[in-house]
Amino acid sequence: MRLTKNHWIWTVLLIVTVILCAAILILHFKNWISNDSQSLKLRSGFYAVEIPYSELDSLVMVERIPPMERLNGFSALEKEKGIFREFKDSLTDKKVYVFVDNIDQKKVKLVYKDSTYLYFNLKDSVKTINLLDELTAKMNSLRTPN
Repeated sequence: MRLTKNHWIWTVLLIVTVILCAAILILHFKNWISNDSQSLKLRSGFYAVEIPYSELDSLVMVERIPPMERLNGFSALEKEKGIFREFKDSLTDKKVYVFVDNIDQKKVKLVYKDSTYLYFNLKDSVKTINLLDELTAKMNSLRTPN
């Protein structure tokens, strides 16, 4: 007796699932940052934010992110990404975006639209500091009158 039925549908479904999971992991693996002359764009997988330079209020380097409630996102090893809500501000339901590639290093706290927070850093701390300097220069150039 031979029981060799080919379940090719299940094989294809398994291969597609593995490829899809690998693609999502690659997209979330690091922060994808692009800054043009008008705005800063941060993307990490499903999470994306575009911030026009004219809406930047402040940029500060911080040691730790404050305790927050995770609305959605993930933590894996030294990465922390997603959309959070601060405990102290749970009544107003303000979203805090977190794009942290290395939780042990300093993070940039970016405030825009008067009270919306975004925390981010890159795997390489030197690149994080260079990006902070570049953003600070762009923010200051918009504030100084011509």
